[in-house]
Amino acid sequence: MKISKRSEILGTETAFEVLAEVNKLRREGKDVISFCIGQPDFDTPRHIKDAAITAINAGKTGYTDSAGVMSVRESVAKYLSQTRKIEVKPEHVVIANGAKQFIGYAVACTTDHGAGDEVIYPNPGYPIYESQIIAKGAVPVPLPLSEGKGFSFDIGELERRITKNTRMLIINTPHNPTGGIIGEDDLAAVAALAKKHDFWVYADEIYNRIAYEREFASIASIDGMYKRTIISDGASKTYAMTGWRIGFAANPTLAPHMARWVTNNESCANHMTQYALKHALESPQDESHKMVASYRERRDIIVGLLNGIDGVKCQTPGGAFYVFPNVTEAVSKLGMKDSEELRRHLLAHGVAVLSDIHFGKRNPGDESQHIRLSYVASKEHIVDGLGRMKRAIETSGNDGKAPAANAQAQA
Repeated sequence: MKISKRSEILGTETAFEVLAEVNKLRREGKDVISFCIGQPDFDTPRHIKDAAITAINAGKTGYTDSAGVMSVRESVAKYLSQTRKIEVKPEHVVIANGAKQFIGYAVACTTDHGAGDEVIYPNPGYPIYESQIIAKGAVPVPLPLSEGKGFSFDIGELERRITKNTRMLIINTPHNPTGGIIGEDDLAAVAALAKKHDFWVYADEIYNRIAYEREFASIASIDGMYKRTIISDGASKTYAMTGWRIGFAANPTLAPHMARWVTNNESCANHMTQYALKHALESPQDESHKMVASYRERRDIIVGLLNGIDGVKCQTPGGAFYVFPNVTEAVSKLGMKDSEELRRHLLAHGVAVLSDIHFGKRNPGDESQHIRLSYVASKEHIVDGLGRMKRAIETSGNDGKAPAANAQAQA
């Protein structure tokens, strides 16, 4: 039987593939410390769980409007209005089973299949951006991020990629996989280009509450930008609710169109989880603040330990919970081909990370090598894992290979 070409070429989120590999090794009795996936090690706060249980007991278990329960949309609109300093109305809001769906919905709402419509997206970046652009029949246009700019992009590089076919730009700040934050001056420059060339902006702001040194700034807050910005956010990262699958997006024009995509794909978001989201947004934020404070402490620990490894250089990220260290010298020192080979080497020593190629093809002319580590692991695991990583890089044989015998036990 024939399998469609679109299925064969559909991209994936490699973090989950590596996680499956890690889980397989653990089932085999191997000791692996994982930094490969952005899964907070905190439990969902008790009061949010209780809100979901209350909703279930109250019979909130059936279909809802595809756009979401109106009282929940009202809470989301109030939250976005306060945090983005704009007026968001409930009818501008759509709720879905996670924020990820809105990537595809936004591409589908702003481009036509096979028409040559282009979507610019950050590279390296969240792999589902490129995957969904291609799946929806649009043309992916990668925008290189610069390590020299703190993993933001050069405005000139963006301007050179804008054509008459540009329909949307995807920005992600704070950024996965680098933790970089787009500065307010750059956001203003992006806004000017969006107005000049009349394209949409998809603002992936799922990590907006995890910004350390400065207050988060949204491009939607810039005068005249909300009408052309799709704000995407959710509960997964802020409230340690990854498995609850609840996210939301807002735009005054596209909301009803995105709601129809929800109808076609999901019918509606999980009913009781919508009430958990409502409670999370409306209740005291103490637990979330504690999580962010802990992430900041872990960030400082992991950055310090990474910079103590020969051949590794790591910038201090401004947000999210990822580091993206430059391992070019380490790769060269070990005689390896690239960061993917280093990733496999580290896994043999009991440390699971992701390589830069899991977040997009290497930008032309850029030969630097990077890996990504998520520092949502405990401080004890960070110290243990980085110790393993240091030994794997600094004490391996000249051929760069893991010791053949009992490498895992030695880790």
